Amino acid sequence: MADPTTERVLRIEGLCARVADIDILTGIDLEVRPGEVHAVMGPNGSGKSTLAHVLMGRPGYEVTAGSISLDGVDLLELEPWERAQAGLFLAMQHPTEVHGVGLESMLVEAARAGGRDPDSVRAAMVVEAARIGFDEKLLDRHVNADLSGGEKKRNETLQLAVIGPRYAVLDEIDSGLDVDALAAVSRRVQDATRESGLGVLAITHFSRLLEVLEADTVHVLYGGRIRLTGGPELSGRLEAEGYAGVLGKTPEPAPAPSGAGFGDDPFTDPLG
Repeated sequence: MADPTTERVLRIEGLCARVADIDILTGIDLEVRPGEVHAVMGPNGSGKSTLAHVLMGRPGYEVTAGSISLDGVDLLELEPWERAQAGLFLAMQHPTEVHGVGLESMLVEAARAGGRDPDSVRAAMVVEAARIGFDEKLLDRHVNADLSGGEKKRNETLQLAVIGPRYAVLDEIDSGLDVDALAAVSRRVQDATRESGLGVLAITHFSRLLEVLEADTVHVLYGGRIRLTGGPELSGRLEAEGYAGVLGKTPEPAPAPSGAGFGDDPFTDPLG
């Protein structure tokens, strides 16, 4: 557990990682503090989803250099479930369906594991469903089972709000959402930064997510490194000029790893 006197920050230093035979991350330096929103943008193949997967400890990704710490806890020494207990949450780009596991049951077990009152979970689920426009009837489904793409993203947001992590990695949470759903999801995440000091690392292709979710800092990831960092206005430049205009070069497609053997693993797009 983290020392309560330790500086609170999700710190990534010199992070390098590979999948199969391809080096994807080639030196990431990034810090997210409580209440801050950091947006990571970049062309396809730049390493955005790989960063999310490595942070959460997804099997198949090898960290070759660097460190990741959460409020003083070395995340690289922890299993994915231990990282979750330490306070890290990942909203996946492609949420997986978990048939046979009820949403409420999962959140109750998460509450128990985190030392919180499991009897309060149902009431919290109902409140959060109303806040993001998630049909209360869907609360009795198995995790993400038979939900539309947009419903799955709302469901991920509901889970985030009920669990109450310290830091959230949002891997393209805006994909599959219509305008109203995007506003509801973005607003709920933004509120969490103010209400509970949630630190957010939001991976996105589009500046529309940041129209409600107010980014303190925007990073441009290209070739496995952060090439440019700026304020929220940087996302507007990317929208207007594209990556070629902002970076001064035309992004090249990334090589695909061979023999990764991911199959139907829910963490798709290993080079995203």
